[in-house]
Amino acid sequence: MKNEWLLYVALAGLSWGVYVPLIAYGGKELSGNRYGAFLCVGVAYFLIAVLLPLGLFLSGREPWPPAKATGLTFSVLAGVAGAAGALCVIFAARSAAVSGTANAHLYIAPLIFGLAPVINTLVSIFWHPGKGQPFQFHAEAPGWKLWVGIVLVGAGASLVLVSKEEAEAHKTKAAAKPPAAVASAEKPSPLTP
Repeated sequence: MKNEWLLYVALAGLSWGVYVPLIAYGGKELSGNRYGAFLCVGVAYFLIAVLLPLGLFLSGREPWPPAKATGLTFSVLAGVAGAAGALCVIFAARSAAVSGTANAHLYIAPLIFGLAPVINTLVSIFWHPGKGQPFQFHAEAPGWKLWVGIVLVGAGASLVLVSKEEAEAHKTKAAAKPPAAVASAEKPSPLTP
């Protein structure tokens, strides 16, 4: 299929889009034990990222990859980056919960997934590895639309943060106000002498 890659992009977006709310709730249900949640993420990675490829290789449906040091090193580094990112998401959710930020996953995910493509783009502008030559760096200036996109991502992240602060201020203000029934009961009645 010509545009099959778009299906996988949509599935990755769906998977990562639900990741933060799922891990935040999972951690809560594990009595706030974020390492327990991270262990569950590791089990899922093992099942999907270890057993699935091994099954494909052992069955002969996919050829065994060559054991090239460069490929193995950078693939492991990618795994480390993915696992470190997952751990940081968990720490962000825990820190937000400790600080009393309600519905932190509403703010964490847009900030992370807004920042990640900007960093990806900047790295891709300067790093151009060739086969067997991983350390090739030079700048390839993209078109103006990329820079406008980066500015828009920054504006979007700013709006997310401003929205978070407004929600927190509204929540604090609502908690400080007494309920209407209590407030009216404290006012003296005009009929009272």
